[in-house]
Amino acid sequence: MESLIKFVQDEFVTRKEFPEYSAGDTITVYYEIKEGAKTRTQFFRGVVIQVKGTGSSKTFTIRKMSGTVGVERIFPVNLPALQKIEVNKRGAVRRARIYYFRGLTGKKARIKELRRK
Repeated sequence: MESLIKFVQDEFVTRKEFPEYSAGDTITVYYEIKEGAKTRTQFFRGVVIQVKGTGSSKTFTIRKMSGTVGVERIFPVNLPALQKIEVNKRGAVRRARIYYFRGLTGKKARIKELRRK
């Protein structure tokens, strides 16, 4: 049964090419919003908290601070409204899911930038 599901996903689900990103990276996600007959592009810039799943069911969670309130948003990778993803900064973290980041404030909430050659 799983092989049948995998076959259907590979054949019929269109995949978009996005750059590699992981937990701790600061990314900007551009997605399309439909308001009545109009469509516009909006972006969401924040730190990746987790990347979950594989294939067409893959999702990623982004967290940003809006004033003093933390806002998290979960994006499916194969969402048709996703236009592009930009990696702004690579983060050096030791875990794949950085839920502890939710409780940090001030200077402790900074993620050290990973220098790649």
